[in-house]
Amino acid sequence: MNRRNCLKALSAFFATGAIGGFSASAANARADRAADRAATVYSEAPAPSLEVPAIPENNLNFILANDLGRNGYYEQKPIAELMGSLAEQIDVEFVVAPGDIHHFNGVASVDDPLWMTNYELIYAHPDLMIDWFALCGNHEYRGNTQAVLDYGRKSRRWMMRSRYYSKYFELENESVEIFFIDTTPLIERYRDKEEKYADAGLQSIEEQLRWLEAALAASKAKWKIVTGHHPLYAYTTKSESERADMRKHVEPLLNKYHVDMYLCGHIHNFQHIKPLGSDVDYVVNSAGSLARKVQPIDGTRFCSDNAGFTLFSLSDAEISFYMINGKGKILYQYTRKK
Repeated sequence: MNRRNCLKALSAFFATGAIGGFSASAANARADRAADRAATVYSEAPAPSLEVPAIPENNLNFILANDLGRNGYYEQKPIAELMGSLAEQIDVEFVVAPGDIHHFNGVASVDDPLWMTNYELIYAHPDLMIDWFALCGNHEYRGNTQAVLDYGRKSRRWMMRSRYYSKYFELENESVEIFFIDTTPLIERYRDKEEKYADAGLQSIEEQLRWLEAALAASKAKWKIVTGHHPLYAYTTKSESERADMRKHVEPLLNKYHVDMYLCGHIHNFQHIKPLGSDVDYVVNSAGSLARKVQPIDGTRFCSDNAGFTLFSLSDAEISFYMINGKGKILYQYTRKK
């Protein structure tokens, strides 16, 4: 039974009272959410401004969103609403948020009001009350990075428990593993600025790279995706040393362990780059609030200076992604098969 049919069956099950004295507190949280979704009447068509791709019902879907925190200003709030509207139409399971949730100086504590104005009150759509797998970006490193880790004690959906970690997800018969890496400490220009990015220089590059290699080597997943805040390849006016450091530390491991995609943000525009001779798809996701200009470089398959987010949809045989702008238009889509 596919997921949508399962939701319909759950809805009928609840509606007929077939479970008698069933205790909601004992129910699986995912089943509760699925039943609630199935019992809710949505419009037959999505909002006119939102293009919804044709997604097979059994696919695993997630949203990539980063460079968010502008207190709802610029395009942040409208884009957040589009994310929620998309999640109404298809089964989005989680959000990957690789950094800069808080511009410009991170947060001071788990009680900092920025958690409300940058995050909780902006991504308040009911269908965004799902797991958010987050990372620190360079702006989090300007503040209290431990508070970013600890926020999961206050927010059920904030799933960041470590500076770097991996998550394994099952597909129909295969699986995908996503490896979340902490990129700011891998870049020397941040480590050199002790006053501005104090925590960056305290993190061990060698320890993280040992973890990443061991995790990639041990993975049995068919699909391997690595995500971090900073790009290895991208057009940007930011210092070339950032990308050079990332390539030095990370690219050999991506190639050695046949990673399929590297996902990042930081640059505030959409880019899909496939360097000559590389088998890795490098995906730069735009800002969820305020975008910057962009132009092609060697290996560019697509680029756009629109703000927005990216939808990923995975099956046993392929990964597809859809870059969606702040007006809900699909600017670009790509499928990788294996």
